[in-house]
Amino acid sequence: MAFNENDLLFAALVGNGLVKTIPRLSIIQNELQKHVLPVLPFIPFKNTVNVAKVESDLSDNLGRADAPTPAEKQFFPLSFSIDEGNTWFLLPYETMISISGKNTLIRRNVAKWKEIPGIQPRKGSVKERWNEGDYEITITGVLIGSLIHGNFEDCFPKADFEKLRQVLTHAQVVMVSSPPLELLGIQRIAIEDFNFPFTKGENVQAYDIKAYSDFSYNLILT
Repeated sequence: MAFNENDLLFAALVGNGLVKTIPRLSIIQNELQKHVLPVLPFIPFKNTVNVAKVESDLSDNLGRADAPTPAEKQFFPLSFSIDEGNTWFLLPYETMISISGKNTLIRRNVAKWKEIPGIQPRKGSVKERWNEGDYEITITGVLIGSLIHGNFEDCFPKADFEKLRQVLTHAQVVMVSSPPLELLGIQRIAIEDFNFPFTKGENVQAYDIKAYSDFSYNLILT
């Protein structure tokens, strides 16, 4: 019996008994094994899966506010001193500082100008620069307690509030340190008014401070 290539392949796949009579049977089987992938055993849960335990303090941080920002991580850190620079109170969170200045001018109005040929008419007033005015400084920021919710004793930032109150009510010179103020030569300020507006959040208290630059003078009375 003559077999062509297709007959031999079909007989090998379906397990026909005639295939056993084919010459060189082992050669054909070896050739087929090159094109058929071996059967992989499927044994469920054979391999042990090791999952590393994740250690996290997330549960400990629930209900806690962000920690105060250190001076080196603030863009414009602002500090006060009420004891001539011996100790400093750093505002714990970044503040917004606005600075405005002005010159004190005296304007004098001249008499009505009569037009004279060849002379340019004078208009407006004569300005006399008397002196440089104070810098007006506005500071806006917040104090934040460590716990977000709870009673007043645990949530409200009482320690920072008390330190700021001592600065705001200090009757003598208040020294200040902040990069934009130092660029203007401001090392001392006089605080005119301040307020603590209603602030949303049990552990948050906002504040606004209005102050003026203060420079020391040597007055000689004669």
